[in-house]
Amino acid sequence: MKAVVYKQYGPPEVLELTDVPKPIPKDREVLVRIHATTVTVGDSRMRSFAVPPREWLFARLYLGVTKPRRPLLGMEMAGVVETAGRQVTRFKPGDAVFASTFEVGFGGYAEYKCMPEGGLLAHKPANLSFGEAAAAVGGGMTALRCLQRGRIRPGQEVLVYGASGAVGTNAVQLAQNLFGAEVTGVCSAANLELVKSLGATRVLDYARQDFTQTCEPYDVVFDAVAKVPPVQARRALKKTGIYLNVHRDAHAKPKGSRMNELLMLKELLEAGKFKPVIDRVYPLQQMVEAHRYVDTGHKKGNVVITMEHGRKT
Repeated sequence: MKAVVYKQYGPPEVLELTDVPKPIPKDREVLVRIHATTVTVGDSRMRSFAVPPREWLFARLYLGVTKPRRPLLGMEMAGVVETAGRQVTRFKPGDAVFASTFEVGFGGYAEYKCMPEGGLLAHKPANLSFGEAAAAVGGGMTALRCLQRGRIRPGQEVLVYGASGAVGTNAVQLAQNLFGAEVTGVCSAANLELVKSLGATRVLDYARQDFTQTCEPYDVVFDAVAKVPPVQARRALKKTGIYLNVHRDAHAKPKGSRMNELLMLKELLEAGKFKPVIDRVYPLQQMVEAHRYVDTGHKKGNVVITMEHGRKT
């Protein structure tokens, strides 16, 4: 099967399209024929080993000291079950599914991936394309988990900083449509209309407006890109306000299991509470170009990768 691998850390050019053995599912696994995956900021950071100094040692041990331990990136995917192991009961061949591969060593950058039946794998929402479903997983689960920690009540004022990114675009929609909040989105001037179209009541250009000075204090400030100093973010809060940071709160223990979180995400997608924003779509063969674009730091929402055998994006 075709796959994109990297054997050393570095720029996008270290990514190589090659042939690798097609995996064979174990008794409790399914073989998914991948139709779509994504290029996230996390994929870019792992490829280039662009990690903060305080995380350097852990990242080396996890990712690989001298070279990548897991040559296949890709943290989310959507596709169709091709075969199922003998003891699998939840899925059957032909089922459309979407999944997070974060806990199983990644692997979305390939035409096929084996997933454990009990992993973060669920039936794809019928109202989403494969590309949309793949893009919904990481950013959607992260936005949902972080906002839940904000204990948001209807009518509260919520500010989302980095509102045009993969997490931020979902957070804007969920804060309004699920929690009933009044949302202020902070982003670049080029993305103001996009964020407004997602339901933000107010939009601010981060380069021209200091959100700590422009409006009344907020009940919740969510830094969806972890770029604002916490001291500055807290200045925009009410005395009882809650500060959320994607790097800190995304790794907090979710309410219930991760599987329940994915199933809740599926229900919200089917109910139209939010829809992932897709900026660009590339075929697998243009993975290097896709990583180059993500490295610019200007992507809006998600960048999707499609396989040749996937007709829908």
